[in-house]
Amino acid sequence: MTVGAGISVADGNLMVLGNKVLSHVHDKVLVTPACGGALLNGAFIGVQSHHKGSRTVFPIGKLQGLRFMCVFRFKMWWMTQRMGTCGQDIPIETQFLLVEAHNGSDIEGGGDQGAATYAVFLPLLEGDFRAVLQGNDQDEIEICVESGCPAVEEFDGTHLVYIGAGSDPFEVITNSVKTVEKHLQTFAHRERKKMPDMLNWFGWCTWDAFYTNVTSENVKQGLQSFEKGGIPAKFVIIDDGWQSVGMDPNGVEWKSDSSANFANRLTNIKENHKFQKDGKEGQRVEDPALGLRHMTNEIKLEHNIKHVYVWHAITGYWGGVKPGVPGMEHYESKMAFPISSPGVESNQPDEALTTIAINGLGLVNPEKVFHFYDELHSYLASAGIDGVKVDVQNILETLGAGHGGRVKLARKYHQALEASIARNFPDNGIICCMSHNTDGLYSAKRSAVIRASDDFWPRDPASHTIHIASVAYNTIFLGEFMQPDWDMFHSLHPMAEYHGAARAVGGCPIYVSDKPGHHDFDLLKKLALPDGSILRAKLPGRPTKDCLFTDPARDGKR
Repeated sequence: MTVGAGISVADGNLMVLGNKVLSHVHDKVLVTPACGGALLNGAFIGVQSHHKGSRTVFPIGKLQGLRFMCVFRFKMWWMTQRMGTCGQDIPIETQFLLVEAHNGSDIEGGGDQGAATYAVFLPLLEGDFRAVLQGNDQDEIEICVESGCPAVEEFDGTHLVYIGAGSDPFEVITNSVKTVEKHLQTFAHRERKKMPDMLNWFGWCTWDAFYTNVTSENVKQGLQSFEKGGIPAKFVIIDDGWQSVGMDPNGVEWKSDSSANFANRLTNIKENHKFQKDGKEGQRVEDPALGLRHMTNEIKLEHNIKHVYVWHAITGYWGGVKPGVPGMEHYESKMAFPISSPGVESNQPDEALTTIAINGLGLVNPEKVFHFYDELHSYLASAGIDGVKVDVQNILETLGAGHGGRVKLARKYHQALEASIARNFPDNGIICCMSHNTDGLYSAKRSAVIRASDDFWPRDPASHTIHIASVAYNTIFLGEFMQPDWDMFHSLHPMAEYHGAARAVGGCPIYVSDKPGHHDFDLLKKLALPDGSILRAKLPGRPTKDCLFTDPARDGKR
């Protein structure tokens, strides 16, 4: 018998507080008690193995006849939920798993629901490796361990997954993450983070309104439109479209009416001509007073805007920073070609990743990346910008080859990013986006707001119930790290009330992406007060206990 605190392997079974959770447990599985954590009933699961390799899969044991809920990455960037009752139902790239067990009974046998024990499985980062869970056709749960660099092959393997248990699922989850926080010492729980003030104000994002064609005049038009209806926006996100970008001469362009050209790269840290006073394409205005500052000063003065955020990718732009650009050579940006995880690729292909893989990405030298962020953010702060929405974060996991692996590269970038935010945006002004991997979550010591799901897709009728279910179930996990952002929506839309009601109870920021003149002010008046403030729940919105293991978006009943 190998004993953890309330968790043991006995007679080939993984026992959790007297309940069998896994059977046919492999003899190489190790259980190590968690010492001094927030949760007494917790232990680490590992594997005794001399195997080496940059990607390895270890079967642990069989899960059969117990209800579970998990969140997994269905895209490289985003998670969603799945429910089931056996190991083969667990998808690849599962980053969080909650299992319901009963004393002496399985789900077919009924069992006293009040006597349920809940076990949470949290695959971790160990050294330069990242672990995730997946099932196989034998109903076994497997641990997949990978470094993201062919040269990084050796790992310890003793602390790959944390298991916590108890009678209250929400307490178990919170205490488990806090125990992992103490174990890893690389991230902070949401409760210990400074929440930016933008969360408390009604906002507007330029994305759906203008996409990458946004201009400084568009921003002014949008804010005026809200004021005319009596619901002023008090924070604004200037999304993709303000930066100076360009393609390589031989680049393969991505063309879409409602997205960026993923082949573009950053050519200057300053704004493009559309955000320069009297700017003309191809003619840069170097006077800072005629750049972004002229617009931010105007909208803050005339519209009493409290917070202005701008968008940028974690590598500068979708295609990174263009190598050899005059004035930016000191970042030592070099071309890198993504090496994606087989697990992510077999879930759902992604157009952005495909385009970036074809063209490569101009990656700033990891040793220089703080200086890159600091120069960018200090310029933005001097122009009156209060924070940034940092997108495309998970791309880092594909670029670890030659940099010590995905975990090491992501940590360097996240540490540099958070240090720059702390220096330049004192209100902790950052929204993390396209960032649903544990490389980043377990490296986030300061970042306090995270997009909770894939985008709001205004022209896809089937997406809306999926969106709301995903943000709610993802929040069960993500809400332990940051305040989830349930994304923008449109106030004038067939599903506007549905989205608005969700935002009202989600504890999340409330902001829309309406085109100027396209608003439902009756709806907005239910969400925002006349001064532009909102009434926001203090905690992240989560599904209630009775529906933790049923999927309202996919069960064919609701």
